[in-house]
Amino acid sequence: MKKLLITLAATALALPVFAQATAPGRLAVIDVQRVLNTSVAGKAAQDKLKKMQEDKLARANKIQEDMKALDTEINTKKLSLSEDKLADLQKQLSDKQLALQRFGQDADKELGESRDKELLALEGKIKPVIDQIGKEMGLAAIFNKFESGLVYASDAIDITDAVIKRFNDATVAESGTQPAAQPAAAKKQ
Repeated sequence: MKKLLITLAATALALPVFAQATAPGRLAVIDVQRVLNTSVAGKAAQDKLKKMQEDKLARANKIQEDMKALDTEINTKKLSLSEDKLADLQKQLSDKQLALQRFGQDADKELGESRDKELLALEGKIKPVIDQIGKEMGLAAIFNKFESGLVYASDAIDITDAVIKRFNDATVAESGTQPAAQPAAAKKQ
């Protein structure tokens, strides 16, 4: 009986060790920012946001040009204009200044919302790729290299290039178009 109890106790103690031995124990890191900057879909999102920003900047420059022209008109004609006409031009200038300020605030808000929307969409597309690679490689955890508090990580556990290649392949398959150029690091895979 005593021998049976010892055997059962030894078996019970060995089960957690055995369970740990079969669970994946490898770790990996991924540079998410590099995936966003070098993947086909990431570059497309950046281009879309850059174009939106350039459009907003062009519109703000147009408002500023209108304000400058109005200010020049006020300064060159202020001696020859009636008080009512001068007051009207100054009100127009004040209204344009306010419009520019509001436009800037609205543009910042719209650009921020668009950036967040693009990042969320990319995250939804990248996450399954990361999950699949993690399962295939038998990884226990994958950390975001620079946002996890990680101070050092060997390049041997960095799976960024594999994720970029797989993500680009998935993006190409989804859109049916060939990427312009894959990053050099992704070509090594």
